[in-house]
Amino acid sequence: MALPGSSRRQPTNRGLVSHCTHHHIAVFLLTFFSYSLLHASRKTFSNVKVSISSQWTPSCLNSTALELRPYELWNSSHLFPNAEEATLFLGTLDTIFLFSYAVGLFVSGIVGDRLNLRWVLSFGMCSSALVVFFFGTLTEWLHFYNKWFYCCLWIVNGLLQSTGWPCVVAVMGNWFGKAGRGFVFGLWSACASVGNILGAFLASCVLKYGYEYAFLVTASVQFAGGVIVFFGLLTSPKEVGLPELGADEEGSVEEDANRPLMGDADVDDDDRNYSIQAADTDSQPKAIGFFQACCLPGVILYSLAYACLKLVNYSFFFWLPFYLSNNFGWKEAEADQLSIWYDVGGIVGGTIQGLISDVLQKRAPVLAMSLLFAVGSLFGYSRSPNSKPINAVIMTITGFFIGGPSNMISSAISADLGRQDLVRGSSEALATVTGIVDGTGSIGAAVGQYLVSLIQENLGWMWVFYFFILMTSSTILFISPLIVREIRLLLHERHLRMLAE
Repeated sequence: MALPGSSRRQPTNRGLVSHCTHHHIAVFLLTFFSYSLLHASRKTFSNVKVSISSQWTPSCLNSTALELRPYELWNSSHLFPNAEEATLFLGTLDTIFLFSYAVGLFVSGIVGDRLNLRWVLSFGMCSSALVVFFFGTLTEWLHFYNKWFYCCLWIVNGLLQSTGWPCVVAVMGNWFGKAGRGFVFGLWSACASVGNILGAFLASCVLKYGYEYAFLVTASVQFAGGVIVFFGLLTSPKEVGLPELGADEEGSVEEDANRPLMGDADVDDDDRNYSIQAADTDSQPKAIGFFQACCLPGVILYSLAYACLKLVNYSFFFWLPFYLSNNFGWKEAEADQLSIWYDVGGIVGGTIQGLISDVLQKRAPVLAMSLLFAVGSLFGYSRSPNSKPINAVIMTITGFFIGGPSNMISSAISADLGRQDLVRGSSEALATVTGIVDGTGSIGAAVGQYLVSLIQENLGWMWVFYFFILMTSSTILFISPLIVREIRLLLHERHLRMLAE
């Protein structure tokens, strides 16, 4: 007795290898490094904040010429009277960027589903590089310091950078089907962490010459990357004559590879063939509407869950070095180096958990188990002793159970959501869905940065971790209906398997 569903699992992983060509590898690398470069420019801004703050404030330590020298210094760098106000403004720029980035994600997803993904991604990379150059390099060369000008540039930068994630996820979704998607996307979603490391490396190499050169190098590399993407990126297999995902009717491997995890279990085999960015006919399919995308099963629940989870993940990204230095008294350079272990845990977690979800062909139960362990790891990390090795180990475990699910929701699950049976007649949906999920998450992350600073200032770091535990538990709560549904499907498949034996 053949068992539908379980009998297909065997060839699914083999299909990933058999259908992989050099075009798939090129797409993987180009999308990986294009988003890494976008993240590198964000990390550069974080790494040079001390230098920027020093440049924007006058020196009050001159005791030789009390009347002349302070006046000259004030006129050359008169943006803020002290370092505290400069630091506060830099934090405001972070919040402005995240909010504009969140708004841009909702728009960029819609634009990406209606225009060529390569054009949108290349335009966003090159334009953002120019804005970063104006913000950090040109203004310093011209000695032009203006708060409103900086705010406007960073709003534009957030909008332009928002074109990156929906486009790269959509392109990856076009080339890689459900076969091994959790593993492939889990490995690929390390691009953000690699970008953080790359940005820190580029900035550290030239920071001794001035922070403006850190922006110059990062912007130049990002602009060059945008040019390479424009001429080299293939947005779908159709461009090189390869069959679209779901268009291969001769083998059951690719057919199963594109059966969505979010679809019903009793859908007929003839209804499982569909594509994202190309139609089976000569006419281009209509792009799905924003509200239609919101109404797709699972989109709202995963968006709300990701808002809570990205709040926690980005809080570690922005506040972890400061916490290590402030709470344990470690040097800033040592805290920066130690915080990398959180990213390492997220990379490993996203890859392993994605692989497990491929084997089970279910995402939500894997997320739930990881987040339950995340609650325990957060509680344990909040009580970490003043020991760097122990702190690094617990930090890596925390990154594994928090960064892993965050990477999975923003990549593999977004691809699943954008490839449901309900979008067959209007298949341009993946970039829109990705923009909704990541945009909602970015709003949560933006609000979280203010809440973390408020809680830390009034209640202390322990209550910050309690807040993280609450947000992680809320993530589980939002996806609980999906967890129940997928567990029922797993039990049903197990029951059928027992009957078959």
